[in-house]
Amino acid sequence: MSANFIDYVKIYCRSGKGGAGCMHLHRAKYLPKGGPDGGDGGKGGSVILRGNRNLWTLLHLKYQKHIMATDGGKGGQSRSFGKDGENKIIEVPCGTVVYDGETGEFICEVKEHNERVVLLKGGRGGLGNWHFRTATNQAPRYAQPGEPAQERTVILQLKVLADVGLVGFPNAGKSTLLSVVSAAKPEIADYPFTTLTPQLGIVSYRDGRSFCMADIPGIIEGASEGRGLGLRFLRHIERNAVLLFMVPATSENPVKEYKILLHELEQYNPELLTKARILAISKCDAVTDKEVQKLKKSKRLAGLDIPIVFISSVAGQGIDALKDALWTELNKEQNQVIEISHAPIDVAVIEREEEPEARNEDEEGTIYLNEVEEEWDLDKYKGIGWDTE
Repeated sequence: MSANFIDYVKIYCRSGKGGAGCMHLHRAKYLPKGGPDGGDGGKGGSVILRGNRNLWTLLHLKYQKHIMATDGGKGGQSRSFGKDGENKIIEVPCGTVVYDGETGEFICEVKEHNERVVLLKGGRGGLGNWHFRTATNQAPRYAQPGEPAQERTVILQLKVLADVGLVGFPNAGKSTLLSVVSAAKPEIADYPFTTLTPQLGIVSYRDGRSFCMADIPGIIEGASEGRGLGLRFLRHIERNAVLLFMVPATSENPVKEYKILLHELEQYNPELLTKARILAISKCDAVTDKEVQKLKKSKRLAGLDIPIVFISSVAGQGIDALKDALWTELNKEQNQVIEISHAPIDVAVIEREEEPEARNEDEEGTIYLNEVEEEWDLDKYKGIGWDTE
């Protein structure tokens, strides 16, 4: 599943050019002076984005680097219109944001199912000479060319749509919590960066109500500068209405960890600080009751001025209280509308993060045939099975 989750693609798009108008003078056996009858050219096809709620990744666009609409047809005689070019519709998941591939400027976003956004408009067809006839110019011998095509390199980024986003350092218990409160099955292990892609889960609440929770890969100090997974997944937090910060009870300084996480979000996008925040002290089963009570009475935690819940996903402690706190924040009027301003992106940094790691050609113990200068003596390898039929 993680290999199939693609939230970044860079593609080249081109709309269709308009067809040229026709220059033609009608001639018939019994109509020697029929006059101009050149038809108009067809309209070029447009490149259109359309939201699709059944898609959750940009995988279908990863290997489709060039998307081009067809050109409009030329006009013909007898005022025949050229054929319109076929539009190219790009299906994208809801929550897709489009940036200019060269400058990184924000272009548009697709948030609703079946929402259509014209990314590149097709060129208009040229007028035939029939349109230019006048009393003083009864036989115009010229027509309009079609409008040229538009072309552009764009970056598509998917920012997942969820009500609650989990924010925390690696091994803070985010995946365990998601697996307990929903039917999602994220990978859980005792090593950092177990979660490499965002995971979504539907959390059931009372009276058949529910909300969506997203598990974001772990953030480390310096993530806004490209460390760890860097900016690659911080963009998914922008869509969440409520941010659930998770700090384990085993941490030496929970307040310091919370402020580091908050600082990384501020460095990435200052608007994230306006979102509702809840702090969950996780892994309370890993410490004694005395230590938990000490944390509850901590003045530094109380001074954060945000709701604080003490939970243990493994033991099931505080889960209902956490759901109540999340539901209360989600239903506040100021948290109903998720509106964010998409700042321009640094294309060079984003592309560097998306490049796969290069192979270390100097790695000891690895020999490649085309890297050895001397001639290989293949006779000494005969008889070991690979050269026999």
